Amino acid sequence: MTGAAPELVDRVRRRLAGSAAEPTARTVADALLAEPGVHSTGTVLAVVDVLRRETRGAGPLEDLLSEPGVTDVLVNGVHGVHVDRGSGLEPADVHLASDEEVRRLAQRLAAQAGRRLDDASPWVDARLPDGTRLHAVLAPLARPGTLISLRVPARRTFSLADLREAGTVDDVAVAWLERLVLGRAAFVVSGGTGSGKTTLLGALLGLVPPQERLVVVEDSTELRPEHPHVVGLEARPANVEGAGLVTMRDLVRQALRMRPDRLVVGEVRGAEVAELLAALNTGHEGGCGTIHANSAADVPARFEALGVAAGLPRAAVHSQLAAGLDLVLHLDRRGGPRQLREVAVLGRDESGLVRALPALVRGATGWSGGPGLERLEDRWGAP
Repeated sequence: MTGAAPELVDRVRRRLAGSAAEPTARTVADALLAEPGVHSTGTVLAVVDVLRRETRGAGPLEDLLSEPGVTDVLVNGVHGVHVDRGSGLEPADVHLASDEEVRRLAQRLAAQAGRRLDDASPWVDARLPDGTRLHAVLAPLARPGTLISLRVPARRTFSLADLREAGTVDDVAVAWLERLVLGRAAFVVSGGTGSGKTTLLGALLGLVPPQERLVVVEDSTELRPEHPHVVGLEARPANVEGAGLVTMRDLVRQALRMRPDRLVVGEVRGAEVAELLAALNTGHEGGCGTIHANSAADVPARFEALGVAAGLPRAAVHSQLAAGLDLVLHLDRRGGPRQLREVAVLGRDESGLVRALPALVRGATGWSGGPGLERLEDRWGAP
């Protein structure tokens, strides 16, 4: 098929926009009649293809988003599209012709999510109808141009066996994780962006006995554990009039009234930490969630920062953290495959502050015990 020059496509696009016509072979052919030169049937079809891709789904990104194994698609203006297929970011063979095309794509995706994206509201964080998480910021706030970040939801739920096959966990880790979940340990999965926190948490929830009720609270629905009794609550942003906001903190409060056997907070990142810590200290054993942190040792400081921002005194944060949370499971990818690198137990030091004490650490030759291993074995026994 004959290609179509971007300049020609742009002129046809403007003509169709002026008449509010859909890009069909007939309307495109009529628009091309007004353009200088003679245009073949191949050119007409090429223009139709380009314009239809622009107006449907994610346009030129659609093929990437539907590709198996893709977790993230990132657009850096016209300077490149990058994709993460599970082994880190790599350039994608997709090219956007102009800043205006990137802007239109971002605005159309926002509209699909029922959100506004323009100069008066230049960024958006929303979920598309298929579950893909969208974040976009318009230029000139963003450099080198309009930025689009798309997080693709897992198309399937992974079991621990799947993660073992992928190298995220090994036999030693699986034995410990099964023991900790069945022993109703309260834990958080920590790690950086894209480290596989939600995937591991979903696999662990699949180990919860079927007679227990899971109540999952998320900012954007991602967890779909293989379990017969899962109910979920999802936060909601304010609409363009500033009304209708439902926060994670609101939802954690509601979840506590829903008779949860296990309270699950998809990602702890705001004021909901106050309600979560309170819940973990009032008989809700086995609660769990994820949290962004560079290492297991950084998790208490993250909870402290979030708790203080939510209005809790520092001492109260550490007191509730020590009494309510047992473990940190830390994931790291280090430029390669996602792997569970550390299991740490939480406890107070001489100053009364909570510290994460390494119990199991995964190195190049396998797992080794840390200073927290004795405490781990005393509480849950060795597998």
